Amino acid sequence: MSNHLAIATVTAGLRQTLSAAVGSAVPGAAVTTSLPDAPTQSQPDPRVNLFLYQVTPNAAGRNADLPARNATGTLMQRTNVALDLHYLLTFYGDETQLEPQRLLGAVVRTLHSQPVLSRPIIQSTITSPTFAFLATSDLGSASEPVRFAPASLALEELSKLWSVFLQTPYRLSIAYQGTMVCIEPDDSPSPALPVRARNLYAVPFRQPVIERVLSQAAPGQPVQEQPILPGFILVLTGQRLSGASVLVQVADVMLTPAPDQLQDSEIRVPLPPTLRAGVQAVQVVQQQLMGTPPTPHRGVESNATAFVLHPTVTATAAHVSSRTVDGVNVATSDVTATFTPSVGNRQRVFLLLSEFNAPSSRAPRAYSFPAPPRSADTNTIVVRATDVVPGDYLLRVQVDGAESPLAADVNGVYVSPRVTVA
Repeated sequence: MSNHLAIATVTAGLRQTLSAAVGSAVPGAAVTTSLPDAPTQSQPDPRVNLFLYQVTPNAAGRNADLPARNATGTLMQRTNVALDLHYLLTFYGDETQLEPQRLLGAVVRTLHSQPVLSRPIIQSTITSPTFAFLATSDLGSASEPVRFAPASLALEELSKLWSVFLQTPYRLSIAYQGTMVCIEPDDSPSPALPVRARNLYAVPFRQPVIERVLSQAAPGQPVQEQPILPGFILVLTGQRLSGASVLVQVADVMLTPAPDQLQDSEIRVPLPPTLRAGVQAVQVVQQQLMGTPPTPHRGVESNATAFVLHPTVTATAAHVSSRTVDGVNVATSDVTATFTPSVGNRQRVFLLLSEFNAPSSRAPRAYSFPAPPRSADTNTIVVRATDVVPGDYLLRVQVDGAESPLAADVNGVYVSPRVTVA
């Protein structure tokens, strides 16, 4: 790794490498590092111009840069950026003496026989008075030397490159790529302590799968598909559900099943009392015991499966007022509904009334009333039922779309819960 002077050091080192070769090929020729431009005289002095025209990320080096900070943001190791340097070498001189071509041959021969920017060249470059500004460069200590290779540019690419040099006529030129330069910051990392012991674990790929979500009203009751109510036991059936350390995540609550309720094809856990009514998700989490002493770590997780927790409700109605609408007596009552579980202040709640024992000569009357806004979670809500024909009504509530169940008699007729609007 190198500091911020690495790029300039590579350019200066390449200039030093080529200077002796071009001087012997064409007496008096020099190497410059400037923007290619039009010569100020009709017969330009022999020289090779070295111009860094592009810098690109090195594909292999950028993938080797591992995360450098821990979970708290502390720097654990220095980051680095790996770059490739793209140079355009332009040759000037007397065309009648073929000086540009002689210089080209000398450059190609030199970089082919000496493609690596060696440490002695770097050392002589940074100690040269010409490059005093590179005195603090540490490119010579880099683990990988910079290598130069000719870049194959098609005529179209070369034309596009020269088109960016305004009012500059084309000169004989060749492109080279320097690979690679790694630059790191001056930050001081906080390295972790060495590891005293290592534990190796071979973990087979054994992901649990939930196939069905059933329920049980109480221990000893049948397990079946039925409306899931508060206080029920959740029964998950599937494959590969058991393990050394198994948790069941219901919404944001982690539950630990009892050992006798945990099987490879079935898990039973009681519903948490804090769970809200509505659509909920359940997932099996199999932890992996690792470390010394062994402690649970998050391992594999099953698919997330949704189920609906239905609320239960009881209610009473208090008369508020009466009036006649189109010859029909109607009443307004305040219905006080008590919920299990409690209702969140942001949950959508509707009160549903369906006429009980309506005559067969007409359709049963039905009403729907939204609950008023609430500032806090509660298990009791007062809903005003407006312009309801007096009588007995079956009572239901919807909480985030989850509807409370109705109880039926032996004949399958719904009979409760009921409320009387007088």
